[in-house]
Amino acid sequence: MDRMSATTTGVRATARMLARPDGRGGTALPVLAGEGPLALRRTRGSADGEARVMLVGAMSGPLGGDHFTVEAGVEAGARLLVGSAAATIALPGQAKGEARYDVRLTVADGGELRWLPEQLISANGSELHVHTWADLGPAARLVLREEQVLGRAGEEPGRLTSRLSVRIAGRAVLDQELSCGPGAPGGWDGPAGLGGHRAVGQLVVVRPEFAERPVPARVLGEGAAVMPLAGPAALVTAVAPDALRLRRLLDEALASFG
Repeated sequence: MDRMSATTTGVRATARMLARPDGRGGTALPVLAGEGPLALRRTRGSADGEARVMLVGAMSGPLGGDHFTVEAGVEAGARLLVGSAAATIALPGQAKGEARYDVRLTVADGGELRWLPEQLISANGSELHVHTWADLGPAARLVLREEQVLGRAGEEPGRLTSRLSVRIAGRAVLDQELSCGPGAPGGWDGPAGLGGHRAVGQLVVVRPEFAERPVPARVLGEGAAVMPLAGPAALVTAVAPDALRLRRLLDEALASFG
């Protein structure tokens, strides 16, 4: 039964994927299902057994009142990379109310997930709440990138609230929220916040070896910093004047981990 529904308050849709070892050194995808605006496409995998999935926006959205959910699970011994075909644009839409976009990631011991979508753009007049949960086993591996761009070229941003929650072995190691745009708490664009920048991003890297060799806190050029988390993980936070510079900062940060 198609679980996508369209109501007077917006569209509700879910996409699900599950990565599992195929017994031949590769990764199978026994679950790969999307609805409406959330289309999933498997692409050519890598030589080291990693499966790759692209999230394709089959419709505009999220619009006002929409509620999208993406769920990804990685079992022990499986490797999965998830990207998106284009940026996601939050738009006002005809339905009233805030849109929601939930991402739920689960990685078992010995599993590896690289979650690398394109930017989220908060268009003028939109209202969007994004919450990403990552629940990992103690020996799981994760690279998670989030990038938000406040407004399209030459326009003011919409209202964007983004929350990122990470648990390792059942223990919370990160739970942070950022709210930007009209109606956000005062100071979000000031020196203690984005400092006038219009692109902000986070990179979470979880590796078991960080338990023995924690990542040192450091500044990476102008606008980016690395912080160790209370677990085998590190957080990179970056701000930049535009999406291109933000991506460069996060790519440089990831390369610095080796």
